Amino acid sequence: MWTVVYIAPNRPIAEMLKELLEGAGILVMLRPIGIPHAGASGSVEILVSQSEVDEANEIIASSFGG
Repeated sequence: MWTVVYIAPNRPIAEMLKELLEGAGILVMLRPIGIPHAGASGSVEILVSQSEVDEANEIIASSFGG
């Protein structure tokens, strides 16, 4: 089952986090939120497998200096 671990404010940040998580061996799916024609400026959900949520959260927190 896929679980949302972060909502990125735009597509470029979502893609950056996706690459970071995939580099750690985590499967990632991106899902745009809201209006489909918002393009790169719309928010994007970052989803990972439920079994990898904790690891993904640690990676995301460390990437933002948390």
